Order: sequence, then C-alpha cells, then structure tokens
Amino acid sequence: MTHQAVAPPHPVAELWRDFARNPGAVGGLLVVLGLVCCALFADWLAPHSPIEQYRDAILTPPAWVAGGRAEFLLGTDPVGRDLLSRLIHGTRLSLGIGLVSVALSLGFGILLGLVAGFSRGWVGTAIMRLMDILLALPSLLLAVAVVAVLGPGLANAMYAIALVLLPHYVRLTHAAVVSERDKEYVLASRIAGAGTARLMFITVLPNCLAPLIVQATLGFSTAILDAAALGFLGLGAQPPYPEWGAMLAGAMEFIQSAWWVVTFPGIAIFIAVLAFNLMGDGLRDALDPKLKR
Repeated sequence: MTHQAVAPPHPVAELWRDFARNPGAVGGLLVVLGLVCCALFADWLAPHSPIEQYRDAILTPPAWVAGGRAEFLLGTDPVGRDLLSRLIHGTRLSLGIGLVSVALSLGFGILLGLVAGFSRGWVGTAIMRLMDILLALPSLLLAVAVVAVLGPGLANAMYAIALVLLPHYVRLTHAAVVSERDKEYVLASRIAGAGTARLMFITVLPNCLAPLIVQATLGFSTAILDAAALGFLGLGAQPPYPEWGAMLAGAMEFIQSAWWVVTFPGIAIFIAVLAFNLMGDGLRDALDPKLKR
C-alpha cells in the first residue's frame, strides 16, 4: 500500500492561516479594507461635497439628536459643511499621506540599510550614526521643524513624516543584512560572481522583507497620527482640505456647544490607528516563526 506525499500548503495560505488565528488582526484588516473602500469611492459614498457650505445648516447636530436633519447624518461643522462627507473624503487624504510617507521612508530606508550593511567602513558607520541622531529627536518635534523649514502644506507634511519614519527602516534593514550577509548562500553567490548590487537586491533583500512589511504596516498608523498632529497645528493640509487633524483644530472652540464636530474626527483617527496597529500585530505574529504556536 503506497502513501501519497501531502503537498505543503501554499505560503500565502499558510500566512493567512496564521494571521486568521488572531481575531483582532482579522477585525483590523476588515476595518482597513473598509477605509480603503471609503478612500477609493469617496466621490460616490459621500452624500455631499466636502467643501460645499450650507448657510442655513450651520452647526446642525446629528440626525438622531433633537434639531438634527436627515440629510446631514453626522451633523455639520461651523461653516455648514456636511461632517460625514468630510470624514469620508478625509479617509482618502489620511491614507494617501500614510501611503506616500511610508513608501518614501521604506524605499530610502531599504537602500540606506543595504548600503550600511554591506559597507564595513566609515560609510556604514556614518549612516547608522545619522539614524541614531534622528531617533534621538522627538518625532513630532522633528516633523514640525522640517515643515517649518519647508513651509506648511500637504506635500511638505508627507516629506516630514517620511523623514521621521526613515530611521526605523534603516535600522531594521541594517540588522537583517548583518545577520544574512555572511551566510553560506550569500558566500556561494559571491563566489559564483554576483556583484554587490545583485547580492543586495536579489540575494539578501528578499530574506529581510518580513520585519519590513510589519514595520510598514505599523508605520501607517504612525503616519496618520503625525499627519493629524501637523494638521491640528496648522502645518499639514490647509483649508479647505478635509483632513482629520485640521477638522479637529477648526472645531476646538465648539467642543462644549457642538460636541459632534470634535468627537467624530477624533473617533475616525482612533479607529484608523487602532485598525492598522491590530493588523500589524497579526502580521508580526504570522511572519515571525518564533511567535507561531
């Protein structure tokens, strides 16, 4: 009687199996997918324009509160704009800021980390000492300083957040490269005639991606928080952009008389950050063999 060999599970199926063991991570993933749908289809999901002002509906409370109106489900802001529409379009801004900032910091972080890891001389030392200096500075203070130099605006806020996130990816890449560069498969590729660039990007980098993917996921939540903080300080997205932090800043004087204009943007920031953190924790558990049960 012959026994057929059981094929090993596909890597993606195995990753999903380990990821799905964490209910919080699955919930975070569902919320993130919902946010992505809001960002992609904001023009169709939002009941009103995010910048249109309804002068006869200034500071209208939510629809279920006395004095509310059905066409403004979450109420309106101090100049009569629909709060729900601004929150939906703000999802596009917040996720866009996170995507651009993380992509910039991840790309440059991988490049600098690879150079520092393969360079055994002063170049690698200089790169890592510079990253240590950036890490020693408070992240929000560094972002504020960069925006103060470049000028307030959405693009400059993205550059500032990318610079704040950069040292984390450089250090992660450097640590992974140092642990991999002297292994036998790297030495075999070097003996076979592979150049430094091939060793960096083809041989070593694929084996360093797992912690970088986790850090990039968690970096989204940091980018959203930093963007909200810069917007709150007036250094990020400028009016009339419906950015969540800027919405909070413009409604602070109404925190007691019109609670909804502060509460709902705060809840949106909280849910987005929590969802990315939960998803990042699940990815970390699924990709790290030491954490698998």
